[in-house]
Amino acid sequence: MESFGAALSALPLGTFTGTANGRRYVVTKSVFACGKSIKLVAEELGGTDYISLNWYKLASSTRLKPCEMAETKVRAFVDALVPDA
Repeated sequence: MESFGAALSALPLGTFTGTANGRRYVVTKSVFACGKSIKLVAEELGGTDYISLNWYKLASSTRLKPCEMAETKVRAFVDALVPDA
């Protein structure tokens, strides 16, 4: 989970575009509670794919909460996402 948290934290704050698995997305990353909570929402440009997740840094661990989709989907997306320069 730590590598996922690092990859998620490394993404730009706010709204940006990027590519994952050959598809282009508009992505919004919001940070709450002094970095202890991150929300990420991505919509495929010109397509129908949608990604939404919440990630929490708790005192004893971290917790990933995908929004109505498989955890493997959101993990693969964050790992593959490359923001535009």
